Amino acid sequence: MRLILREAVEHLGQPGDLVTVKPGYARNYLIPRGLAYRATEANVQRIEEERRLREERIRRAYLEANRQASRLEGLTLHFTARASEEGTLFGSVTVRDILERAEEADLDFELDKRFVQLDEPIKSVGEHVVLMRLHAGVETEVRVIVEAEAD
Repeated sequence: MRLILREAVEHLGQPGDLVTVKPGYARNYLIPRGLAYRATEANVQRIEEERRLREERIRRAYLEANRQASRLEGLTLHFTARASEEGTLFGSVTVRDILERAEEADLDFELDKRFVQLDEPIKSVGEHVVLMRLHAGVETEVRVIVEAEAD
């Protein structure tokens, strides 16, 4: 019996997958629990259309992320902060600080805090490289230069 899965079923497939199972498994387990429904011609066409639209949406998001990465590439963000003689900051440069400074760089898109891959806040003077992950497989690096304030 051919079915379309509504939910992920272990050892069978993911939502939207077209699967063939024994009639008893379909009638007694998958269909009554709402895990799958019959694969009629109309349902198969609808699933194929949804899959095509989802792939197109992913492709557009990937292209947009590449465009954003090319705009961010080579971007350098400058910060000044109070620091000790050894170069340790009294505060820190956080993801929020990086986002605010990047917005001042006149980008034609808005950055999300999830894009900035910073394990811990920057707490020292110097040049740091921050990874920006804009989409699966689309990454770029931004230079962050932190200088000590002149007293």
